[in-house]
Amino acid sequence: MRRAIRAVELSSDEANAALDRWLHAHPLVRTLAVYSALPGEVDFSAITQFRRDLRWVYPRICGDSLTFHVVPNSLTGFVLGTLGVKEPGPECPEIAIGEIDAFICPGLAFDDNGGRLGRGRGFYDRILVKARADALKVGACFKLQRVKDTFTEAHDVRMDHVIIG
Repeated sequence: MRRAIRAVELSSDEANAALDRWLHAHPLVRTLAVYSALPGEVDFSAITQFRRDLRWVYPRICGDSLTFHVVPNSLTGFVLGTLGVKEPGPECPEIAIGEIDAFICPGLAFDDNGGRLGRGRGFYDRILVKARADALKVGACFKLQRVKDTFTEAHDVRMDHVIIG
């Protein structure tokens, strides 16, 4: 999958439009956890700028877990994290996981049953089990990342929906 992603040019425009439609269908979702995209991941920076009526929070790696933070200035509020991912800077306030209505989750592949294949470190699986029971789990991928089966294991957290770009 990593090779397939590197072999094509990908645009996040369709995924941003799909997420916007999904948000309009879920008006109670006000606080969303989103991520800073790595190469080959859907980049939602356009919709976070467009939908300023929502509270977008970003993860910071903290040991084996994630904490989530409000980034007041998305142009200057990030620093390069330990794994080469843009993370909220130290001045960005942390929010409680219970305040998050929906988690937008990256992954290498997703299947029709909500299965998600991550990058192997388990950050999202560990944090999603701590989320509110009614918090929505939304995967994000490009069409080529949709597969028949991700071969989920007992510790894998299934997605409620997948945004496809």
